[in-house]
Amino acid sequence: MFEMQWPWLLLLAPLPLLMGFIAPKKRIEAALRVPFYQDASQLEQQNRFSSGKRPALLIVLWAVWLSCLLAATNPQWVGEPTSMPSSGRDLLMAVDISGSMEQTDMVLSGRRINRLMAVKHVIGDFVQRRTSDRLGLILFGAQAYLQAPLTYDRQTVNQLLQEAQIGFAGRETAIGDAIGLAVKRLRDRPDASRVLVVLTDGANTAGVLSPDRATELAQKAGITIYTIAFGAEEMEVPGLFGSRTINPSRDLDENTMMAIAEKTGGKYFRARNLEELDSIHRELDRLEPIEIQTETFRPVQTLFYWPLAFAFLLSLLLAASHVWQGRAISSATLKAEVK
Repeated sequence: MFEMQWPWLLLLAPLPLLMGFIAPKKRIEAALRVPFYQDASQLEQQNRFSSGKRPALLIVLWAVWLSCLLAATNPQWVGEPTSMPSSGRDLLMAVDISGSMEQTDMVLSGRRINRLMAVKHVIGDFVQRRTSDRLGLILFGAQAYLQAPLTYDRQTVNQLLQEAQIGFAGRETAIGDAIGLAVKRLRDRPDASRVLVVLTDGANTAGVLSPDRATELAQKAGITIYTIAFGAEEMEVPGLFGSRTINPSRDLDENTMMAIAEKTGGKYFRARNLEELDSIHRELDRLEPIEIQTETFRPVQTLFYWPLAFAFLLSLLLAASHVWQGRAISSATLKAEVK
């Protein structure tokens, strides 16, 4: 729809007409006496612009004045209402990409895949469901780094997750540093909306910050941490005398993961396969429900430059016509003087 920000300025439209009545009319006496004035005056009266087009001049001047007034009202085109997510949760996901994540103990569509590929498959769907949350991504191995800051752009977060590769951050596991980095990013966010999901398949073997110290910092910052211990407990591997069963998650530190979740008011989960991992993330949807309230805004496009450009164009044409008229009168006066 079309609207004006200051429509009351249009009340000034008759101002030039009022000034014509209010301003005193002064009689201008001739400052020079020109012998050929009568001839020049007759030539001016014969000029098409000054005689036949006097009403056109007034119309152009009024159009310039009204265009300037219209531009001053700041006309705007207001678009259709657009829904935007309201302030939901600030949810950071810390995903382990250490060397142990290349263990191929997961099955997807009948074929074995490594743990990181399984995480990408499940968390990718989880990211797409969190429509009203600001999502961020932390990847950690021997070091932890912020791959995606908190944003509503779920597609970009998912793409950055899908592009993650094992070993990008080292082969070891720095769980404490990952939590510490999350605290740094979440502590200035609004209260009661700071959530961290930590997914790992091992124990803290690297980093500067211990998991206990990082958990204390998260407690003080009011961050809720959900921990997910990932990895199968049984796996058949070939050997010299036939296959044997091993536990690929023997290095998993479940006690630490439980303590982190308990101290921060979160919850600990154990995922042994793809199905359990998916059900955990759906449980997270229930524990941290998606915000369904939305805010709407209407895009506004300013249009003042159109009437202003129209007034400028008319002014140029008017100035050009006066220059042409002046040259014509000067030429005719010169000819009359010569006669």
